[in-house]
Amino acid sequence: MKYAFILLAMILGFSADLPAQADYPSKPITIIVPYPPGGQGDVFARLIAERLTTRLKQTVVVDNKPGATGALGTRMVAKAASDGYTLLLGQTGEIAVNQSVVKSLGYDPVKDFKPIVLIGDGPLILAVPGNSPYTSVQDLILAARAKPGSISYASSGTATPGHLAAAALALGTKTQMSHVPYKGGGQALTDLMGGHVQFFFSSASAAMAHLASGKIRALAISSPQRQSALPQIPTVAESGLPGFAYSLWGGLFAPIGTSDDIVAMLNREVNSVLSEALFKNRLEGDGNTVRNNSPAQFADFVVRDIYKYAGVTKAIGIQAE
Repeated sequence: MKYAFILLAMILGFSADLPAQADYPSKPITIIVPYPPGGQGDVFARLIAERLTTRLKQTVVVDNKPGATGALGTRMVAKAASDGYTLLLGQTGEIAVNQSVVKSLGYDPVKDFKPIVLIGDGPLILAVPGNSPYTSVQDLILAARAKPGSISYASSGTATPGHLAAAALALGTKTQMSHVPYKGGGQALTDLMGGHVQFFFSSASAAMAHLASGKIRALAISSPQRQSALPQIPTVAESGLPGFAYSLWGGLFAPIGTSDDIVAMLNREVNSVLSEALFKNRLEGDGNTVRNNSPAQFADFVVRDIYKYAGVTKAIGIQAE
C-alpha cells in the first residue's frame, strides 16, 4: 500500500503544474550533475547535452556540483525554478539510496522531483582478483559458509550501491561476509587486484579495462539479464539468487512543479537520442542497458529502487545519520 501511495503521488505530480511555455526552450538549459566530471552520470549528461543542443536548437550545458554524496547538487535542483531550464542528472545514490541513510538530506526524491527519462541502467560486476581460486558465485558462497567472516568484500563507501548489493548477496545466501569500505571505487579496485579483499561489486565501466588485462575476473553481473557487452558473464540471479537485481542508473529529473508539456517534450527528445545507433552503442559498450521509457515508467522504476535499497539498509542495520 505504501509503495502504491508513493507511486501515485509521484505520478499525480505531473498534473499539478504551471502552464507550459509555448516557446520552450527560449534560453540555455542547465543539467546539474551532483558529482565531479568523469563519472557515469557526467558521461550521460554530456552525451545527452550535446545531442539536445542540436535537436532543440538551444544550448544545453552541464554543470558539475559535487558534494555531500550527491546531495548538494540535488538540493540545488530541488529548489530551482520549475520552468524546465534547470534539470538534474540523478543517479542511484542520491535518488534511491540517500533517503535511507542521510537524515538531513534537504530534498525528497519523490516529492521534490519529476522523473523525465531513464538514460542508462548499468550492472555492477561481481569481480575477484585475477588469481582468485573462486571461479563462480557458488564457490564464493561455499567458502563463506565454510568459514563465516573469512570472505571480505570491498566497496567504494558505506551505503553505496556496491556495498548494498554485496550485503544483499550475504543476506540472500545467509552467509557472514566482512565489509571493507574505501573512499572511492579506484582504491577498492586497487586493493582487489592486490588480493587484499576477495570480491568487489564494481561499476561495469570501471572494471572493463581490468577484465581485459586479466587483473580481475568477473564471476557475475548484478542485472536481471546478461549484457550484450559481456554475454559470457552470468547474472547473480542465475547463479543461485533468483530475483537479485542491483544497478547503477542515471536519468533526467525536473523540479516538481515543471509543466507536463515540458516533461513530455524532453522525454520525447531524449528517447529519440536513445534510439540513435551511435549513442546507444556508446552506452551499451560500457555495459549499460538503453531503452525507451515514459515518465510514468521511470517514476515506477525509481520508487521500486527506493524501496529495494531501504529494505537492504534496514536489514543490515544502517540508520540515517
